[in-house]
Amino acid sequence: MFQPKKKRPRIRRTMSGLIALTLLSSLVFPSVAGAEPAEPSQVQFANVSVQAGQTVHVPVALKKSHFGVKAYNMQIDYDTSALEIVRITPKSVNVISTSANEDGVADFQYQINNAEGWVRIIWVDFTGGDHSIVDETQLFDMEIKAKSNATPGTKQLSVDQTDSEHWHFTNVEYQSYTELSGGTITITAANSGGDNSGSTPTPNPGNSSGGGGSVSPTTPVITPVPSTPAVTKGVDIYVNGQKQEQSATATTSTVNNLVTTTVHVDNDKVINQIGSGLKTLLLPITGTGKGAVVGELNGKLVKTMEGSNAEVVIQTDSGTYTLPANQIQVDQVLNQFGSTVPLEDITIQIAIVPSATSKQKAIQAAADKLENTTVIAAPIDFEVKAIWNGQQVNVDRFNSYVERSITLPEGVDGSKITTGVVLQPDGSLLHVPTKVIKGNVQDSAIINSLTNSTYALIYHPATFSDVSSHWSRDDVQDLASRLIVQGTGENVFAPDRSITRAEFTAVLLRGLGLHSPRSTEAASFTDVKTGSWYEDEVQTAVSYGLISGYADESFRPNNEISRAEALTIVSRAMKLVGLAQADASETTSLLSTYSDSAKVQSWAAEPVASAIKQELVQGADGKLMSDADISRAQSAAIVKRLLAKAGLI
Repeated sequence: MFQPKKKRPRIRRTMSGLIALTLLSSLVFPSVAGAEPAEPSQVQFANVSVQAGQTVHVPVALKKSHFGVKAYNMQIDYDTSALEIVRITPKSVNVISTSANEDGVADFQYQINNAEGWVRIIWVDFTGGDHSIVDETQLFDMEIKAKSNATPGTKQLSVDQTDSEHWHFTNVEYQSYTELSGGTITITAANSGGDNSGSTPTPNPGNSSGGGGSVSPTTPVITPVPSTPAVTKGVDIYVNGQKQEQSATATTSTVNNLVTTTVHVDNDKVINQIGSGLKTLLLPITGTGKGAVVGELNGKLVKTMEGSNAEVVIQTDSGTYTLPANQIQVDQVLNQFGSTVPLEDITIQIAIVPSATSKQKAIQAAADKLENTTVIAAPIDFEVKAIWNGQQVNVDRFNSYVERSITLPEGVDGSKITTGVVLQPDGSLLHVPTKVIKGNVQDSAIINSLTNSTYALIYHPATFSDVSSHWSRDDVQDLASRLIVQGTGENVFAPDRSITRAEFTAVLLRGLGLHSPRSTEAASFTDVKTGSWYEDEVQTAVSYGLISGYADESFRPNNEISRAEALTIVSRAMKLVGLAQADASETTSLLSTYSDSAKVQSWAAEPVASAIKQELVQGADGKLMSDADISRAQSAAIVKRLLAKAGLI
């Protein structure tokens, strides 16, 4: 999404005489007018995070080029209220020299204007084409500072690609046919957590957002000093349910009054088991009480497990973490550290850790703001980290739901839990899909999430006077107790009132536990206004492929949503939760049993049939009524059935 054009910068006289003509008129490298390669070239800005008052490096890389770049220029615009450019550093080794040619002009030049909020970068291969820039090459690095008074949130580095003076790439065969991605800067509050050493982590540009899991930029590892001597002993682990004696060691020590047990797996021994069909690696660490437990594997073992679709399970007194190896995304981790780092030198830590006192207080404070809410059991952090050479990468987002459980204290009845919640950066509590499992001695709560975070369990019973005798009572009150739906007034839900497109999207997202976008590509609907209550929900839904809007680029958030539209969104969510959809033959058969099936438009036929297949809808009086508005009660029922059918609640 482009920002309005800003005043064009004046290029220095030495540049305007040669470089500008080279780039804009293609005098040095003749091009085939109008011709384009089969696919565009790709330039990628890294997506990064930075604390207010700190600096961060943003690599800019050429990811794909069909013939090599001979010259380029770009103007990058940014928000001066939050950001300022510190410096630009060329990075294409043996390609960009920055030395002056015979006319005294360097091949790489830039100009920064922090007052107006732009930086202009220009490069030309003065050799006539002998030193072109090719794929997977970092062009330059931008060092950017988040101002100390910057408001936490996201800012976008933007380029007006419609203006050739702001965006132009040239090679031997073709003129500009280059696409740009990335460039989101997430600003966090100063001292809001993480490493505050003042370092400026530099992510690898190859890890900018895509659709799915993600790893965070590298940060220095801070190793606390144990307050008690470490005690090490051999422990047994289980491969596919079979005990493997002395295949791991456990080291226990106390750090900051927290007893921490670290289990070091004998990676080579486990790798040898993979040829026999390794599917599950279980690390059962009991007897640690409320202490922290960390399982350690190396990157080579994780990569090998990934190839066999295996999972690692950390089982402790306080909870269990079941993590498919492919969700660790070891290739992305490797790229963060550098592709030449041996996998066996990377340590992968999977941890179950009691939440810090500050987080416990934040959760209790958030619960106190909610009506009739009790926190059940102490909150827990589930973490995945990769460590190499004093640097750390957090794996905090996954491509599919990852299961973890919290074991309830003895004597705590699981029926007194309505849902699990995740602590948000703003201190609020939001629902995550949760189901309670009864045990012989202790019950447990199974939480499924697409992220790692701090999780707690709450009891939040909810009732509404106007659903006490309504067919939707159980569905509505269950979802309200999970913080998924809300009333419209004092003890009132208004079950038969229609629901808007924005409201339905928000309810579905809350039910699925999707509280932030999976990628940083901005939604560009013409009628989703900045600052609207549904702006973030629409952005998140777009990033997960749940909504797409209309042909006129509108979303129509305040329009009432039809049953067909709602089920189309739900059918896309079915893919996310792993529910099978109806194929062409099933679609015809499933719809034919309803008298008004001919009224189902072609674009909605498969989604409606898929909802019927999974018993999310049944129709009424033999009719689907696909064009009718869907009610608040019907929305709650469908979302609950979706979550239950997927085994998430």
